[in-house]
Amino acid sequence: MEAFTYASLLDYRRQVHALYGHVRRLADQDPAIAHEHWRRMRDRLFGSHPASAVALADRPRFKGLRYFSYDPRYRFSAPLIESEGRRFEVQTSTGEALWLRPIGRVEIPLGALPVFWIDVYGGGVFVPLKDGTNGKETYGGGRYLLDTVKGADLGSDAKGDMILDLNFAYHPSCHYDYRWSCPLAGPESRLNARVEAGEMTWDK
Repeated sequence: MEAFTYASLLDYRRQVHALYGHVRRLADQDPAIAHEHWRRMRDRLFGSHPASAVALADRPRFKGLRYFSYDPRYRFSAPLIESEGRRFEVQTSTGEALWLRPIGRVEIPLGALPVFWIDVYGGGVFVPLKDGTNGKETYGGGRYLLDTVKGADLGSDAKGDMILDLNFAYHPSCHYDYRWSCPLAGPESRLNARVEAGEMTWDK
């Protein structure tokens, strides 16, 4: 298999951006079909793309990612309640520094989630989450719901509210290979419920 290069990473990012664009269009008609497409395309990228988060040595054994079944009860839309906070530094999974800026919160029936701006060149909206499945069915470090730097953007509804479909929650790259550097969800991003939706731990 082809090894990682920056050209392959560029192609990977383009494909992920295109994937979420297609997901948003499909979800306007049927979110479950959009989720099925998302799963299928992620398996293709993770299994064969040179910039896959899966370690090169593990890819020949890759049989696909695991997910909870799609559940429409976990699809919400909510306005961003803006409340800008002080920029702060977090340590990624490999100990590198990353700056985040709180820009508000979203309130869904399961609780409130803080929304961050990744405060680097270009920036992006970042919504990580932790819940009662972490360390069991899902990665102990939590999952991501939105990360617009990487194209993971579920869009907005007709009112302009953010779409927050927890069926699309996915693991950071460091879940698949410790060499990746990822910001992890902090205690402020924890929902008390068990979110039985989205990606489950990968058993390689």
